[in-house]
Amino acid sequence: MTPALTLAGASLAFGGRTLWRDLDLEVAPGEFIAVLGPNGSGKTTLLKAVLGVQPLSAGSLTVLGRPPARGDRRIGYIPQQRLLDASTPVRGADLVGFGVDGRRFGLPFRRRADRQRIRRLVADVGAEAFAHRPAWRLSGGEQQRLRIGQAVADDPALLLCDEPLISLDLANQAAVSTLIDRQRREHGAAVLFVTHDVNPVLGYVDRVVYLVDGRVRIGPPDEVLTSPVLSELYGTHVDVIRVHDRVVVVGAEHEPHEHAERPA
Repeated sequence: MTPALTLAGASLAFGGRTLWRDLDLEVAPGEFIAVLGPNGSGKTTLLKAVLGVQPLSAGSLTVLGRPPARGDRRIGYIPQQRLLDASTPVRGADLVGFGVDGRRFGLPFRRRADRQRIRRLVADVGAEAFAHRPAWRLSGGEQQRLRIGQAVADDPALLLCDEPLISLDLANQAAVSTLIDRQRREHGAAVLFVTHDVNPVLGYVDRVVYLVDGRVRIGPPDEVLTSPVLSELYGTHVDVIRVHDRVVVVGAEHEPHEHAERPA
């Protein structure tokens, strides 16, 4: 099967600084990859490279067998959660609708098939109760559910998630994580999931890509999220503590796996 994503000897420098180098990664269809690391380590920039908006400095990158390109509808993208303001004149369901017909030219006329597709997507992400409210009145968790519906409107083969759980309370973190995992299980979509806190998705993750100061370590969570590996990456002693089924990192300059979030 064609890999969802292949990077070979990939490096990316930005603003005179190398974010990561010599990255070799092949992501299989249906694989769930968590991308971890401190702020400024190049996690979001990796997603931009896959989306075709940030060229590599060295090496090669193919997405579903082709070079990366802007607007590839085989890719779904869930951005960081940003609350909308009152000047955004759309309903919740319209956020999903942008994924169905948002790339068409001309007047925003929705065909019957489009309206049916939007209703199915709204139901799939459990948003029926608030789909017709003004989008800016919705909570962060409600908006993220709708953004997932938007991102999966074309049944993407690769789903890119950029901190989709940030500022969400624990209940909404669990709900959003489950929806993303269901997309990959039911449709075979590979998932590249950027996060500071791996705990909400730890049970779904097949491998971790850990980025620190240009260095990279890749492997299953139990092999990468250890004191010896993270101490080597950070260049200082780091403790990894497991409390029940959660991971706590202590001693790194930025603690990426257990931190307080502002609830939404």
